[in-house]
Amino acid sequence: MPLTDQSRIALERDRPRIVDLWQALTALRSTVSFMNTGAHPDDETSTMLAAMRFRDGVDISYTCSTRGEGGQNDIGTESEAALGTLRTAEMEAACDRLDLRMYWLGFAPDDPISDFGFSKSGAETLRKWGRSQLIARFVDVIRTERPDIICPTFLDVPGQHGHHRAMTQAALEMMALAADPAFTSSSLPVWQIKKTYLPAWSGAGQAYDDDLPPPEATSLFDASGQDPVTGWGYAHIGEQSRAMHATQTMGRWVPLGATAEYPLHLAQSFGAKADDGLTSGLAATLRDFGIPILSEAQDACDAALEAFPDADAVLHHACAALKVLRHASEGLSPAQRVEFGHKLTRKDQQLSRVIHLAAGVSVRVALQKDVLHPGDQTALEIESMTRRGKLTLKPLLPQGWTSSGSQVELSPDVAISDPYPPVYLPHLPKGPCVEAALTVHALAVRAAVPFEVPPLVLPQRSANLSPSADIINLSQSRRSVELQISEMSPHNAVPDLELPDGWASARYATQLIATAPTTPTPGLYDISLTLDEHCAHNVQLIRCPHIAQRALAQPAVARVRVVDVALPDVKVGYIGGGNDRVDHWLSRLGVDVTDLSDTDLTDAVLNACDSIVIGIFAMKFRAGLAEAMPRIKTWVEAGGTLLTLYHRPWDNWDADTTAPYRLEIGQPSLRWRVTDETAEVTLLAPDHPLMTTPNRIDATDWADWKKERGLYFAKDWDAACVPLLAMNDPGEAPLHGALLAADVGHGRHVHTSLILHHQMEKLTPGAFRLMANLIAKRS
Repeated sequence: MPLTDQSRIALERDRPRIVDLWQALTALRSTVSFMNTGAHPDDETSTMLAAMRFRDGVDISYTCSTRGEGGQNDIGTESEAALGTLRTAEMEAACDRLDLRMYWLGFAPDDPISDFGFSKSGAETLRKWGRSQLIARFVDVIRTERPDIICPTFLDVPGQHGHHRAMTQAALEMMALAADPAFTSSSLPVWQIKKTYLPAWSGAGQAYDDDLPPPEATSLFDASGQDPVTGWGYAHIGEQSRAMHATQTMGRWVPLGATAEYPLHLAQSFGAKADDGLTSGLAATLRDFGIPILSEAQDACDAALEAFPDADAVLHHACAALKVLRHASEGLSPAQRVEFGHKLTRKDQQLSRVIHLAAGVSVRVALQKDVLHPGDQTALEIESMTRRGKLTLKPLLPQGWTSSGSQVELSPDVAISDPYPPVYLPHLPKGPCVEAALTVHALAVRAAVPFEVPPLVLPQRSANLSPSADIINLSQSRRSVELQISEMSPHNAVPDLELPDGWASARYATQLIATAPTTPTPGLYDISLTLDEHCAHNVQLIRCPHIAQRALAQPAVARVRVVDVALPDVKVGYIGGGNDRVDHWLSRLGVDVTDLSDTDLTDAVLNACDSIVIGIFAMKFRAGLAEAMPRIKTWVEAGGTLLTLYHRPWDNWDADTTAPYRLEIGQPSLRWRVTDETAEVTLLAPDHPLMTTPNRIDATDWADWKKERGLYFAKDWDAACVPLLAMNDPGEAPLHGALLAADVGHGRHVHTSLILHHQMEKLTPGAFRLMANLIAKRS
């Protein structure tokens, strides 16, 4: 549905036209282009980019390998492809704040170039991604965007994230490969990068621990200062962008007047070796291309800037600049077109935006329905106005879309929405959109206007199938899985299930029940949804206030793990921060569990529980939990079992007061995690009750783990805490802080940094057996 009036008013208030006009004008100052590179959404150096773009007029872009599928999620439970979809949308929102052109190297949720989890090795990362594929796609991006300068965010040094190291290694190869006609993995015309910089600052901090010092700085980029129109510091503009990365808790307040300096190391240069600053040796403005008529165009650009905030004067000078620019473009020689023709195209786009804004062009485009299926029709609503010139509007629709009057129709074979679009260019939307053609001062200027709510096209046969994963515990009587169907399309389709041999199904309205045999063999089983005897897709709509809506469509398959897990006879209270579903999985396992996440933790509430599980990050996100820990400690001393899942040091975790005994979480986190999901696990106390009761933990319980063993391991602890496991990544010393147990009065505190919540989501059998032991009462 279109935005509400209140939402539309809020968006208008957030982006005053005068600010848009000013920021558009600043792009006329320069013809230099700068590409930042990184491995994840949020790796971009936002403050430096903000100063480059809005103070200096540099054309900025960012190339990112992954969608951040393997990262944390501080605002919800989306993970893997769903998290990648959400973080892609967040990155686009961050780009909008910086006018940052965005390129991705991972193209799909099942692409090998993905965030497979934390890595400590660039070589390992390139093996998993596929080095040749990464390089080929990277060269394509360079040859498409044609940047003058490229600069990774992180260094390729031990102690740094392997994904960062891999992208820095690749970036250093781009100068030669992108310019090499013999590199045939890309069919695009060659391009010569002029400079490659490396950060001359350390990437160490809470997460990383660079072993080697950064290279010597050859120049300093000062991003300090304030925008003269908005009054925002460039660091504040950078943080406005970073705040869009909400899943990563980005965005921080920068003290007023704080300095922001970025030392850079010139690693490679094509031409002059001296480094007198970012733009030294480059054509900094249109004047520097040696064509007199382009100097005239730059003069008009400068006049447009100086005329601000007089919109009519800005319009006059910008139109003059564009007329001269287009005339100059027509007269370029073939060699000039190769060398800087793309820069004139970009300046044409930038001037066109200035002209539309200065002329007062406003266009609002909305669909009556913005979630569509093949064959659907919906009404198209367009509002427009302009202060100057004549405005003509025309829908620009992709293949499979047609318009007639105020109606839009989708063909039966229309492409569904891509949750991982490979490119995002602010102010240059792809269809469906509307072309706004303005004729003003005898000049035709076109701009594309996106729909105010980007429409989603879902598969022809789709439904929300829930749950997508479940377990059947042979130690319990339940043998059925109840599958709910909602948002079914077509709405009158007949749903059914494709079942494993020996299973049966029943249908009740929007519910399908799959029942296993009485004694099924432990293992993993797939149950597929069909609609009218055709395979269906499961659709996950992702909607958050800070992003444009997204949809992730995947085959509608529910996976069911049959396990044999003995359960302790306990009543469990679960306190979560909204970042895991451990309570759900305990319940499905057969445990008597009560969600206390929104309940006052009174003595009566605690005393009704035998065991309490505190979910990941809950100390940070569950209001009042930190203050309740002394009461919980008293409850433990009286005989309760407290299980705390992993927390980060900054998650309101106090090493001396949060746990019943001192427990310090290690940082930087790279030193206190085991990323190899196949790492050998040694039981340090194999006869400890947590390793034997009610399930004896053995080597089989560590098989088939996903992503990694654990993270945010304990670094130091009181002598009362007993380490139960040892594990390590290849070539490193064993870590003993993955699982600690301490007797506390008549009760017990258990702290684990194993990613048990993730393993349960992935239906890893050993995680359920281990979790059953960790919640057992102390005997």
